[in-house]
Amino acid sequence: MLNVIQLLPDSIANQIAAGEVVQRPASVVKELLENSVDAKAKSIQVIIREAGRNLIQIIDDGMGMTETDARMSFERHATSKIRSSDDLFRIKTMGFRGEALASIAAVAQVEMRTRRAEEELGTLIRIEGSDIKAQESISCLPGTNLLIKNLFFNVPARRNFLKSNSVEMRHVIDEFQRVALANPEVAFSLFHNDQEIYNLPAGKLSRRIIDMFGKSYREQLNQCEEQTPYVTVRGFIGKPESAKKARNEQFFFVNNRYIKHNYLHHAVIGAYEGTLPEGSHPFYVLFIDIDPSHIDINIHPTKTEIKFDDERSVYAIMMAAVRKAVGVYNLAPSLDFDSDVNFLSGGRGAKPAALPGEGADAGPKPITPSWMSGTSSPAPRQEPKAEKPTPLRNDTLDKAAGRSFDMPARKSDVPPKPSVNNWQALFEGVTDKASVPGPANQTAADWLGPAPTSTPTPAAPAPVSAPEPPAEPIRIASRANKIDDAIPDVMDDEAIVQIQNRYLLAPVKSGMMLIDQRRAYERILYDQFHASLTRRNGSSQQLLFPKTITLSPVDFQLALDLRDELTSLGFQFDELGHHTFIIRGVPTQTTDEKEEELFANLLAQLREDTGRLKLDRQESMARSLARRSAQRHATRLSAPERRALVDQLFASTNPSYTPGGESVMTVLSLDKIAGLFALK
Repeated sequence: MLNVIQLLPDSIANQIAAGEVVQRPASVVKELLENSVDAKAKSIQVIIREAGRNLIQIIDDGMGMTETDARMSFERHATSKIRSSDDLFRIKTMGFRGEALASIAAVAQVEMRTRRAEEELGTLIRIEGSDIKAQESISCLPGTNLLIKNLFFNVPARRNFLKSNSVEMRHVIDEFQRVALANPEVAFSLFHNDQEIYNLPAGKLSRRIIDMFGKSYREQLNQCEEQTPYVTVRGFIGKPESAKKARNEQFFFVNNRYIKHNYLHHAVIGAYEGTLPEGSHPFYVLFIDIDPSHIDINIHPTKTEIKFDDERSVYAIMMAAVRKAVGVYNLAPSLDFDSDVNFLSGGRGAKPAALPGEGADAGPKPITPSWMSGTSSPAPRQEPKAEKPTPLRNDTLDKAAGRSFDMPARKSDVPPKPSVNNWQALFEGVTDKASVPGPANQTAADWLGPAPTSTPTPAAPAPVSAPEPPAEPIRIASRANKIDDAIPDVMDDEAIVQIQNRYLLAPVKSGMMLIDQRRAYERILYDQFHASLTRRNGSSQQLLFPKTITLSPVDFQLALDLRDELTSLGFQFDELGHHTFIIRGVPTQTTDEKEEELFANLLAQLREDTGRLKLDRQESMARSLARRSAQRHATRLSAPERRALVDQLFASTNPSYTPGGESVMTVLSLDKIAGLFALK
């Protein structure tokens, strides 16, 4: 029988290793930047062309290499940092496996110039696909200059798997940011297609964060530091109000090495407990200094995952450090013992402005029910000096009653609104209004039951109240044409009730339908935005005063790449200086939001969705903007708005599910409702 096992040639073995080390241009940038940092460079320059496909150049002023070391650096597993197996547990440098240059040279055209400061001449080496083409002595500056040309030129299948230039460049910038944050004492600069992206001078960590993310971070940085014999935690955390929905500004470094660790992220979020909105993530840059013997960094090819020998202790120390920083800088809400909790007013004891006819020091007073006033009957309504109710008290009672009745818009047409100083007056107002037949009782009927069937007297018709304008432009579509047979039809003669500004409850033939209000808006807005992107006819609301916004280099580049799609949605913006846009218009469906936050959060959501989902640009953008805009619709809706929402939901392409696959509605059958009342 013939022998079938044989050793692979070095060129093929190097390409297999490159599959683990070199996944995309960002992987090359990461490995070469770490090598420059290990060489004790004080200034590192990165030059990129076509997102790294054509050229990646790293120039540093580090120690440089001799001619022999320069040649040996391209051999597999050639390193100056490991001498024995015990050294694997004492590693404090970045590149220690000796695979980076060999793997890169196997799939690219590499040219290296290097010289030590004490030597007169340097060394030039050219390699293509692991084959050495030239090696000679040249005159060059001290340090190392590496050029990586035509990445994956000899592996076209791998090159075809690369994403668009905008996506690949975002990965490059992410790797650059991580190395630059870990080494603030080193000056870094980044250029893409001859355009400067970053120019970061050497300095403190706080200066590096502000230079990298913008001046707006100056006000939200708070120092975090905790020292123990086992581990030291240091760095900066952000304020809760600056937290974002997208999780892309959280950085952990263990012994100056960037890592991803969900367990430690959970510790940080736990320290912010009670201060963060649901689904938000705070900004933080945290460094963990620990004895290398307590960690294992050799468990993943990219070295972004590590193991601690005692994760629980690190978790507890991390949470304590962040919680201490949150408390020291008063980031958490605190109790105010000076305010009177018996008053309905908020605002920590501040008194509102006095109403006309009241004293200057008059403020809101507690509501006293009639059963506490010492009399068994309510006070007569024709009392000569009845106290004028404050707006605060009226609003509070209206909210408690769920706004059971609406008053006509013009006060000159109808008697004044009845007093709601106490609960008797509240019920008298409902009773009086419910007794009036005709259109004036329409809103009360929506909440209290079916409308009366009696015909109003033609001699004295009741005035019709003008309905409130909808919160957003809503196109009312006919449900009769597009409702799927599987979706139960809402009975037209029954009311649609809103529950806690979050759900809509409507009786149907088979029982009761419960609709998630936010998800319904997400489905409706998604259809509108997707149609605008497909037809490229999105309507735009022009701003009276254009807004200026400064973005990070990643988001700025993303906005330029997606300019056509953003314009189709209704955004209108122009470049204004370095990483700055001026916003002149926004989509009409989002006019109630802050334009700067809407634009920035949309770009952040797009970055997150692009890396997590395999979607095209239009699909990803429509989903992101619909999800972002639907958050603001957790508000009280009037009866016309509730009806319009249901109509437009059933007219959408898929009323039952959001674009992300979440259920929009559920039907409680009569049997299921009866089962809720069954004896147990």
